[in-house]
Amino acid sequence: MSAGSDSQVVPPPVGTVVAVQANYYRVRLDTFIPPEAKGVDYLLCTRRSRLKKIGQQVMVGDRVAVEEPDWVDGRGAISHVEPRQTQMDRPPVANANQILLVFALAEPNLDPFQLSRFLVKAESTGLSVSLCLNKSDLITPETRQKWCDRLQQWGYNPVTISLHEGSSLITLQHQLANTITIVSGPSGVGKSSLINRLIPAIDLRVNSVSGKLGRGRHTTRHVELFRLPGGGLLADSPGFNQPDLDCTPTELAQYFPEIRQLLLEKSCQFSNCLHRTEPNCVVRGNWERYDHYLTFLDETIAHQETLNHSSEAEESTKLMNNKGENQLQVEPKLSAKKYRQPSRKTQKQTLRDLCHDIEQSQTEND
Repeated sequence: MSAGSDSQVVPPPVGTVVAVQANYYRVRLDTFIPPEAKGVDYLLCTRRSRLKKIGQQVMVGDRVAVEEPDWVDGRGAISHVEPRQTQMDRPPVANANQILLVFALAEPNLDPFQLSRFLVKAESTGLSVSLCLNKSDLITPETRQKWCDRLQQWGYNPVTISLHEGSSLITLQHQLANTITIVSGPSGVGKSSLINRLIPAIDLRVNSVSGKLGRGRHTTRHVELFRLPGGGLLADSPGFNQPDLDCTPTELAQYFPEIRQLLLEKSCQFSNCLHRTEPNCVVRGNWERYDHYLTFLDETIAHQETLNHSSEAEESTKLMNNKGENQLQVEPKLSAKKYRQPSRKTQKQTLRDLCHDIEQSQTEND
């Protein structure tokens, strides 16, 4: 038996990608941190060329294995990416469990239509959706309760907080524990301030609300995961005021909890009902967000038509790379009926037919 036969194969450390910048990945380790690591929790990693060759992308939130870790310099190389449970492209985050929408009850004032758009966009991800309403200290308790009752009719149970007073943060912390949560919402509602309060060890840039527009300025530039003291990770995403609705018209209804509930109780007459003018529709009626639904429906129909036209344009055109020039030009594809020259065989056959017709005509005249 050789001297090294009793040695055990040491598995590579495993962790979560918490940040991506250029071609480097910051990995927070959670398994197998040997004594020589001396308290190293993070490694700055590259991606093995093998992963690049097979087209394996590495995203924030990915569970990865790290080969040949250098505990002195804090470096390593990602050699394996575990299968993802979920994946989002905007923002690019893997394995997220829920979306936390943060809105302000005042400064800026809560806009029901804007909130509805964000909720529909969040629902379209397939993740669990939680709603947090900040700056509750700026309105009366009666107004706050009215908002809560109203949103419950929409199908949501919001958590109202005040970062100024520090109220209700414990309730929110329980919702975020042991999950990967994407924090989203319009600019200026206090997302960065909320993360600073939940994770005191970090200091995100906080920007004030524009006094002229009553809207917030963007403060987050890239996606990064931050560890919560009680467990769990938060992904702060860049603030934006009008998220795009890129779902299909038939998918839209499923992103309204009110519609889902109505369809559980009774079905529409047509399986492809858009709940607009169809007969015997159980959705069409007097509920608050029905007008929001109709507006979004028109938007998704227009978006679908644009995609269809773009697809038709792509089928009829092609990209040409001119020799000696570093630019692409769009040219029409050759159509069999309009552009292609007839073959010689076809031309000869046509000529023979023409001669035959002429001879036959002369014979009849004689």
